[in-house]
Formats: sequence, C-alpha cells, structure tokens
Amino acid sequence: MRVLENSIKAKHVISCSPCDMIKILLIAALAALAIEASPRLRAGVPQLDGRIVGGDDADIEDYPHQVSLQVLDIHNCGGSIIAPNLILTAAHCTADYETSYLSVRCGSSIMEEGGQVLTVAQKYDHPSYDPTRTDYDLSVLMLFGKITLSSKAKIIDLVPAHVQEGGRSAFVTGWGALYSDGPSPQQLQVAKVFEENRDACNKAFRGKITDRMICFKAPGRDSCQGDSGGPLVSDGHQVGIVSWGYGCADARYPGVYSHLNNVVLRKYVLEHIKMHATM
Repeated sequence: MRVLENSIKAKHVISCSPCDMIKILLIAALAALAIEASPRLRAGVPQLDGRIVGGDDADIEDYPHQVSLQVLDIHNCGGSIIAPNLILTAAHCTADYETSYLSVRCGSSIMEEGGQVLTVAQKYDHPSYDPTRTDYDLSVLMLFGKITLSSKAKIIDLVPAHVQEGGRSAFVTGWGALYSDGPSPQQLQVAKVFEENRDACNKAFRGKITDRMICFKAPGRDSCQGDSGGPLVSDGHQVGIVSWGYGCADARYPGVYSHLNNVVLRKYVLEHIKMHATM
C-alpha cells in the first residue's frame, strides 16, 4: 500500500511547530491503523510506494499532468489531472483515508512546496477494488474548486482505445524513494521504462497478473515507494497507474501498473469524467 510511503519525512521531525507535530502524530496513527486493518498487507501483496529508482530530475512543465496526493499536507502518492476538478490515482492510496485528510498539490516540481493546493471533496474508489490482490487499483478524486490550468498544470488524456498493448516505451514520474527503503527526493523524478510481455510478467509473479494490470521495466529503473498512483505515460497519453511490485528496480520483477485500456477500468474513468468534470 505505500502506507505513507516512507511515513514521516525527517525534515518534519527535525523542526516543526506544535500544529505540525499534531499532524505528524495523526498521520502516524492513521498509518498504524491502516497497517493493522489492511488485508493487502497481511496477505503479503507487494506494494510500490511511488518512488522513482534510477530516474532523472524533471521539471513539472515537461510533465504538467503530474500531481502530489497529500495526507494532512504530507506527500503520500502521485496522481494525474484528467479534468480541472478530477484526479486519477490508485485506490490503494485512498481507500484507508477519509476525504477530509486528502489534498492535491499541482503545478510544482518540488514536493510539498509551491504550486496550487486543493482539497478533495469526494473519492470514487473502483467498487471492485480488491486490496488482497491489488486488483482494480484505481480511484477518481473530485476536488473542491478547479485547478488553474497552465504550462505547469495540464490535463492528460487516456490512451486511445485502439492502441494495442505490447512493445511500448513509457515514462513514469513521481517523488518516490530513490531506492528501495531509501530517501525520497524533493525534486520530481522521471524514468523511462519498457513494456514487459504479459505472459512473462505473469510467470514472474506466479499468476498474480490480471487483465487489469500491465507490466513495465528497465535495467536499474522503476517506480518505488511514494510513486503509487502516479501516471505511466506513452506517446503523450496515460496508459497506466503505478500500482505494485516486488521491491524497486529488481531485475527479476517488472513494475505493475493499472491497465487503463482495460475495458472495465477505462469505462469507469470515462463515466466519472462525463458525470463530474467541470471545464
């Protein structure tokens, strides 16, 4: 689950006001409750936490669809802009939290600084989301207010329905850990990854890959803790959402992403855009 991926960052512990300390204690309590209650963790399903391993510094103007999903103002996961008031992310990033704890920061390359921050009004986790298998790992968030679209904050379209899976390259972005269980960067990171054959991926994960999942990997590059919910983009369209995997950049195991050209997931996203998007 990338539970408060990396939990509380050192900079918040070293110097903080009484208000900040209360936030930290609340987040720690929420994370502990989530670990206790979450069947996906008890079941041993591997979770990415949204960090980019082997990536390069990136500028938000090159990836303006990228947002940071925050819990009590602290980065927890990634997400993408699919309408001025709608964010696409992973259900495992949102399922254990009340909407009142959630906010989105957009338009900034720096984690927890700058850009525009809007609170979450409603979350729409996929009704078939299965935390034990991390299946149907998708959520649409509706915001209070609208994102001010600009060169640093832009809508990204879903991959066209006619595009076939297989043989693609893509970019994954986020503020996740730089290596497994390592520190998270302040600067947005990007890594280029390549699509793994579905059968080979399913074999590597011993049959855990469903039709709602796709796999990408590259030597020494991967999404990691803290990147969960972030966008996987190919040819200017979002093809996936960072979901789960074994470790980070382990050559034996690709990263697993929610498959946005799956008929069921695609229909769910488009229906919510139709129902809730404001322009």
